[in-house]
Amino acid sequence: MKKLWLSLLGVAAAIGLATAAVPSATTQAADNSKTLKVGMEANYAPFNWTQNDASNGAVKIEGASGYANGYDVQMAKKMAKALGKKVVIVKMSWNGLQPALTSGKIDAIIAGMSPTAERRKAIDFTDTYYKSKLTIVVRKDSKWAKKTNINQFKNAKITAQLNTFHYEAISQLKGAIKESAMDDFPAMRVALESGVIDGYVSEVPEGITAKDANPNLTYLKFSNANGFKTNPEDTDLAIGVRKNSSLKAPMNEALSKISQKQRDTLMNNAVANQPSTTSTGNWLVNLLKQYGGMLLQGTGMTLLISLIGTIVGFLIGLLVGIIRTIPRPQTAGKRGLRAVINWLLAVYIEVFRGTPMIVQAAVLYYGAAQAFGINMDRTVAALVIVSINTGAYISEIIRGGITSVDAGQFEAAHALGFTHLQTMLKVILPQAIRNSLPAVTNEFIVNIKDTSVLSVISVSELFFSAETIAGQNFQFFHTYLVVSAIYLIMTFTISRLFRLVERHMAGPKNYNVMNNQMQVVTPKIG
Repeated sequence: MKKLWLSLLGVAAAIGLATAAVPSATTQAADNSKTLKVGMEANYAPFNWTQNDASNGAVKIEGASGYANGYDVQMAKKMAKALGKKVVIVKMSWNGLQPALTSGKIDAIIAGMSPTAERRKAIDFTDTYYKSKLTIVVRKDSKWAKKTNINQFKNAKITAQLNTFHYEAISQLKGAIKESAMDDFPAMRVALESGVIDGYVSEVPEGITAKDANPNLTYLKFSNANGFKTNPEDTDLAIGVRKNSSLKAPMNEALSKISQKQRDTLMNNAVANQPSTTSTGNWLVNLLKQYGGMLLQGTGMTLLISLIGTIVGFLIGLLVGIIRTIPRPQTAGKRGLRAVINWLLAVYIEVFRGTPMIVQAAVLYYGAAQAFGINMDRTVAALVIVSINTGAYISEIIRGGITSVDAGQFEAAHALGFTHLQTMLKVILPQAIRNSLPAVTNEFIVNIKDTSVLSVISVSELFFSAETIAGQNFQFFHTYLVVSAIYLIMTFTISRLFRLVERHMAGPKNYNVMNNQMQVVTPKIG
């Protein structure tokens, strides 16, 4: 037990030092004055994508091993040059872009975003940096591939990306079945290939990319009379900045100096330079050779967050379990204090067990910055969320382990003069931890899988890396098959390691209490 406690305390101290080493909000704000932090998905070719090297003018992604490139990246470089700043690309999910901007995590959004009236309520936009045209991406062998009018899609199952004008535009397709919106374009391409949907609304450059990457897909060309009816605010793409941002005016000035010919050249180059999805030879060898580093980094981040989160959560659970099992004090004042503390702990447990971790992560990471100006590092935010969430579950596991110990042992310890803390540390907890270990192991395994929700705050864990890879190589089945195997290997290995720990804590099977007792020898007389 001493070794166990020393190990846990050592890990806790290491985590404290790591957290203390994270720059404060003030330091980060000072650093950002020399940089232009631009948020994008880096998963929406040809506007933006992720690649493995700096070729063709790509920019390193902050906190990741990959590089971002595409039309949006090249436009971001031009904006940064005009502002006299260094461009920094921050990769995050589409739904996280606006909260990241308003909370100060990024300085601008350059991600193919339209300046709709709804978005203008929360953020400001520059002038247009690209004019888009809507299309529908369908399977090449489907009956929809020859349609030339948006009124010809009766009973077609159509979707689009969540929180975009594309999804609202489906209403113009008379008789079409409006399927649930999807998070990103890779997900829609998978659904289209598998026959779950008949098509999705997109922009022409993305349609060209989908067609070039997958010969089974194509995009439809509509004339102005037969196509979607749109407003400029819906199809004109602009750069998003915070309300009353000082960046807006100089960015507009820089945009005014970029001719239409230059913009067309940037888009043509983006279409030509986007990562190739064709490969020869063994798909597994090619996948690991091209994206092995990204998968390894994602696996390491997943293990780091789940391991530290489980250990810190275990310490929190132990502390809460001990406090919640303190005997009822004799004095009224102490009874009242105990009741208040127990109520607060009960609220903590119910709140963190009753809300999804993805919501908790968004509230902490974005909400803390907006409400209190606390600009947390995303990895630290992930560690805090997983630790606190795990602590809420393990506290009940430990409490169950404590109550499973025979009450007579409490009475015996108290009769010998042990305090409640001494009773816990020396008598009860060794047994409670042993009884709770299978449930704690299960919580560790759950954490490994649940780290996937941390992509909402752009943590580059394994699932986030898988989404990026699948969005680039279009080999969705192959990519997720490899990733599922990695998850299985991690969880299987951890479960077996904890089985060994359980056996060690249980002691030898042939242990005999009587053989370990002092024998009294009666001396012979005479």
